[in-house]
Amino acid sequence: MTVFTITFSPTGGTQKCADLLANGLAPAHTAIDLTDRMLDFASIAFSADDICVIAVPAYGGRVPEIAVSRLRQLRGNGARAVLAAVYGNRAFEDTLLELRDTLEAAGFRPVAAVAALAEHSIVREIAAGQPDGTDAAQLAGFAAKIRERLESGVVPKPLAVPGNVPYRTFGGVPLKPQADPAACDGCGKCAALCPVGAIPADKPVETDAAACISCMRCLSVCPNSARAVNPDMLAGLAQKLNALCGERKQNELFL
Repeated sequence: MTVFTITFSPTGGTQKCADLLANGLAPAHTAIDLTDRMLDFASIAFSADDICVIAVPAYGGRVPEIAVSRLRQLRGNGARAVLAAVYGNRAFEDTLLELRDTLEAAGFRPVAAVAALAEHSIVREIAAGQPDGTDAAQLAGFAAKIRERLESGVVPKPLAVPGNVPYRTFGGVPLKPQADPAACDGCGKCAALCPVGAIPADKPVETDAAACISCMRCLSVCPNSARAVNPDMLAGLAQKLNALCGERKQNELFL
């Protein structure tokens, strides 16, 4: 048996949650990065003995479209899947349901699901510092229960998770990071690590706004803090989300 983490985590919060769950299932695990656009996802296959912790952020209550596309290419072959929808204290809505449906179609066997909290990828003061120690303890407890479920062999078919069909409509986020030409030194790190190739490698000061998914990876990896979103639009979004996200939500487990 091998434990894998399969994650779409542009700014690191989703990866932290996945690792906390995986660490509770096995002392070591193999990572597969869904943000790596250079990977040949169609060549990746699992076995029925494998356990895959598959974690994605909630983008407007949905799985990011590019993550769905890459997950569909994997060959599950009956591998057991622990699902995680990671969100910034607003709501995860249809994310777990869409993730479950996507994984079943790819040949995985969903056995458990978690809705986990992490620092908001755009408005960083929301759920700041999460997952924190409290979250880590909760996720470790979830992992122990999941491990008991796996060892018992009792798996519901299908795994019941919240959500609705048709999935809610998500039209994207209008905040598109732009580079400050005076601060950008052209190192190209943002271009190399952009999950969708929205930044030209030969001119990283630019951004293809139509291709950009507002994942904020480029902001998180820029060594010069040369990238930012429109401050007025960011302030407006922060005001809106702070009104919705004032009370800390709880991590949830679905078995």
